[in-house]
Amino acid sequence: MIDVRLEAYKIILKVISKNIFSDKLLQQMTKKINLAGERSDLLYVLVKGVIKMQVNLDYIASQYTDPKKFSNTNIKIKILLYMGLYQLIYCDYIPQHAAVNETVSIAKKMYGEKIANFINAVLRKYLREEKIEYPAETLDRIAIKYSFPKTIIEKWVEYWDEEDTKKLCVYYNQSPKLHIRINTCATNKKRLIEYFLRRNILVKESNASENILITDQARDVLNEVSFSEGYFSIQDVSAALVVELLKPELNESILDLFAAPGGKATYISELMRNTGELIAVDKFPNKIKKLKRAIERLQITNMKLHAKNAFEFGPIAPAYDRVLLDVPCSGWGVFQKKAELRWQKNQDMKGLIKLQKKALDLGAKFLRPGGVLVYSTCTLNKEENEKQIECFLNRNPEFILESAELFIPKEFTENGYLTTLPFKHNSDGAFAARMKKKI
Repeated sequence: MIDVRLEAYKIILKVISKNIFSDKLLQQMTKKINLAGERSDLLYVLVKGVIKMQVNLDYIASQYTDPKKFSNTNIKIKILLYMGLYQLIYCDYIPQHAAVNETVSIAKKMYGEKIANFINAVLRKYLREEKIEYPAETLDRIAIKYSFPKTIIEKWVEYWDEEDTKKLCVYYNQSPKLHIRINTCATNKKRLIEYFLRRNILVKESNASENILITDQARDVLNEVSFSEGYFSIQDVSAALVVELLKPELNESILDLFAAPGGKATYISELMRNTGELIAVDKFPNKIKKLKRAIERLQITNMKLHAKNAFEFGPIAPAYDRVLLDVPCSGWGVFQKKAELRWQKNQDMKGLIKLQKKALDLGAKFLRPGGVLVYSTCTLNKEENEKQIECFLNRNPEFILESAELFIPKEFTENGYLTTLPFKHNSDGAFAARMKKKI
């Protein structure tokens, strides 16, 4: 029998101490757990939850120990406390005695009686007192209570206000719902909804896109044979809206310069009904392999793949009807799904902004007169979004911004751009601008 809590602890320790992502480790362990005939739900809850809430959990733990001594405590021990506290605070369905005893058991197994006694004492002290006082200063309080870097909280309060920033934090700290994109080349909405209902899977229709369904039953959906047979894909509605803003037409020639992992590229092909030609470029061969598997699963025939750096792709000629630039970005819009991203310490913001500018200028060169250029990100950072487009349009007077509300529902637009705000739209945060090249 696999000790799921112990395996969760090992993954969290690797992710936090090495500043890496958890997805691959989770996938590997999930396979082992499933093969053993056990459920992996708790593994995901603990890993994603503890990684997200680590600053809050660290602050709480420090309140029930000597704060100075605790700051010097080995991260291996701290993570045990994080795990125990996370279950006590956020997992109502786990009995308190189980949360404490199982965490103490791992401590004893890994580090001996003395550490186990320390973990036990802190967790039980929390249960006895359970009153946390957060800092009085607004930004510090929000950053610690909702577990985000203070630098990001400062930006969000500047962009919106304190209340909306809190709403955004709360949304990101919840477990994500699963968004299902219907493959309209293989089925239709009515048939797919009926298919899920026969399997006791409840889905609801999105108010943003005709081709998106939403469910809480992620595990059940992903285990469905209809997924492997290509009747649907997993894609957040905000990403689907980017493609709908691009509005691909039949028999066009389209270029996607940063295509992997391929959700937008495959949706483009589906909307083109496998006509015309879609050129998908990405520099990571392993991601291109994943995209190739998606193409085979969805029976897409009009896409050509190029495992190449976008900035080396050519020949450069104004030959395409539409160009999609779904550029690398800071990812502030996907903090709900990518638990580790808020803590990434090696992000080069200046380098990202420079790359995005370069990508815009490159993409524009591939577009025929009268063609459409769509620039998109999955971030809420205005430096990477609105300011990039304003600068591009100033540099390139032959392009005009086309209002997004002409192509997608108005409530998902702002100032002519596609703009989704997670707590408002129940989606990832996304930005996109549609620009037309003058004839």
